[in-house]
Amino acid sequence: MKIVVYTVIAVQILTNLVFAGPTRTLTTDQLRHTPHLTAQQFAHYFADFKFKFHEEVQDHDVFLSTKSGDCDDYATVAADVLACQGYTPRMIAVRMKSETHVVCYLKECKGYLDYNCRKDHNPIVPCSPVITDIARKVALSFGHDWVATYEFTYEQQDRQKRLVAGIVANRDSREANAPASAIAGGRAGVSSPASAGMN
Repeated sequence: MKIVVYTVIAVQILTNLVFAGPTRTLTTDQLRHTPHLTAQQFAHYFADFKFKFHEEVQDHDVFLSTKSGDCDDYATVAADVLACQGYTPRMIAVRMKSETHVVCYLKECKGYLDYNCRKDHNPIVPCSPVITDIARKVALSFGHDWVATYEFTYEQQDRQKRLVAGIVANRDSREANAPASAIAGGRAGVSSPASAGMN
C-alpha cells in the first residue's frame, strides 16, 4: 500500500514539474522531496523561466515563484535540490572580461547544468570535472576567453558564497594580469576559506 501511495505522489509531483502552468509553482522544499527527481527533470522545470539579472542571489522560493532570475539563482537552487536527491553538485563561477557566469557541475552526470541551456532537450552540458575545463567550456559558449574561475558553496540562511579553494587564474588569458579584486568580482560576495573559517 505504501508503495502505491508513494508512486501516486511521485507521479503527481513529476506531472507538476513537467506541466506546471503559469500560476502553478513549487517550493524548494517540494523539489527537494520529489521522489526520484533527475537532473534532466529538474532542468526542464525551468524551461519557461525568464532571465532577470539580480545583484544578489535571490531567495530560492522567490526565484521559483516569480519564475525569473539568473545563473546564480539557478545554480544555487540546483545544488541545494539535487544534493537532496543524492547528486554531488559543485557550483563553479567563471569570470570573463565583461561578465561572470555560474554553473552547477554534477559528478554523477559528468557535466553541468547551465541556466542558458535549461530549454535544451538534453540540458546537461558534458564536461570533465576539471575546473579549468569547465571554465573553458562555459567561456566558449559565450564566445569569450575566461579570466578566472572558482568553486564555491552557498548557504541561503546567511546569503553568503564561500570559496572551496583558491581562485584559479587563466594564465593563457590576456586579462590574467587583472587585479585580484576584478577577478573575484561577483555578486553576493565571496569569502575566502580563511576568512570564512574554512581550511
